[in-house]
Amino acid sequence: MSVTSRAAVNGPLRMRDFRLLLAGAAAAQFGAHVTLVALPLVAVLELDASAFQVGLLTAAETAAFLVIGLPAGAWVDRMRKVPLMIRADVVRAAAMASVPVAGVADVLTMAQLYAVAFVTGIATVFFDVAHQSFLPHLLPREHLVKGNGALETVRSSAQVTGPGLGGGLIQFLGAHLAVVANTVGYAASALCLWRIERSEPRPEPVPGASLRADVGEGLRFVLGRPLLRVIAAATGLGNFFTAVLMATQTVFLVRVLGLGPGAVGLALSAAAVGGLVGALAAGALAARWGQARIIWLSPLVTGPFASLWPLSERVGGAAVFALGSGVVFFGAVVYNVAQVSFRQVLCPPHLLGRMNATLRFLMWGTLPLGALAGGALADSFGARAALLCCAAGFLAVPLPLLFSTLRGMRDLPTGSDAAHATAPDSGAAEAAVTGAEAAVTGAEAGTDRRDRTTPLG
Repeated sequence: MSVTSRAAVNGPLRMRDFRLLLAGAAAAQFGAHVTLVALPLVAVLELDASAFQVGLLTAAETAAFLVIGLPAGAWVDRMRKVPLMIRADVVRAAAMASVPVAGVADVLTMAQLYAVAFVTGIATVFFDVAHQSFLPHLLPREHLVKGNGALETVRSSAQVTGPGLGGGLIQFLGAHLAVVANTVGYAASALCLWRIERSEPRPEPVPGASLRADVGEGLRFVLGRPLLRVIAAATGLGNFFTAVLMATQTVFLVRVLGLGPGAVGLALSAAAVGGLVGALAAGALAARWGQARIIWLSPLVTGPFASLWPLSERVGGAAVFALGSGVVFFGAVVYNVAQVSFRQVLCPPHLLGRMNATLRFLMWGTLPLGALAGGALADSFGARAALLCCAAGFLAVPLPLLFSTLRGMRDLPTGSDAAHATAPDSGAAEAAVTGAEAAVTGAEAGTDRRDRTTPLG
């Protein structure tokens, strides 16, 4: 029986390779969520960074989605995914290891933190695009929701345990030494991926193909499908305001609510419980309400709870802040499981890398903008004012979804309905593609077309 057949009969967790993929994700996510607390606290407590500098640190980590988001998809489609993910993990581990080394030598600066965040962000772009593109190769389509749900469960579990442990490590060791957990996590992830046995065919080079043409094909696919356009719009809006939260929550919890490092970690861990519950419930909710329906229903129901963030200064403190985050993260994880599985089914295999990278560019490219906006708002008007804007923004997230054909769907259409619902709208895509193709001409000049399986840069 083939690997795919075993998955269909037994489910993804019975597959050794999927378990290794899941274990690697657990190690990397656990370390990353320790650093979610540690890196901003290094800036705030050890380098006395301002709110804007903390926002700039968040922007540096996410700026890679704007800088290389589009060509990354074309490059990923030319490579085998597992070796690429291993190399990305090694780069991330090495970059993070430089922080405790510099901290111990007493030469750590904000400039180094910006550089580490940017390099880690570039490696993460390639890792995430390859990861999402590899999963449909590993699992049959009927198990994608279960597979994505398991990965979201791992991520949410890391959100629950990572920040709490990170706060404790910071309390006893100092913020810069706590970053070691992230280095170990990325190294463990690389080891798990190295042990995957699934045979992955080397992508065949296409004669006469170019990076610009490949990027254009991915853009045309995404921008030419109304369903993908509205998902990109809603997620991009949500990520913008999530970045406002990321840039201001540490400053708010430390300087407004007066929490110490351990309490900050516990507050963020408690908030992530909602994400874990969302990951565990996503499959059942999709079966009960429909995969398409919960894409718009989850942010509509949970988004208003973001108003508890600024309210926590006056009522309930850290407990109310954590409750708001827990409910919002519950909705966000349910939304993510549904929409990622939705678009993986929608896309042909040879375009998965470009589809995922194009959507990441459109959806995650708003993160550095939101981080800068959050830092600037907090510096000018205070962290609570920034969170008020953030809460108002979350109310707008479901609007693109509610005013689309997605609202009338229960699941991904099939047969003739699928052809109509997912048919390309070339007029809407062509103008955007022309400009974007020109934007990658410089990147194309550095491409070695003789070897389309080697990562660039």
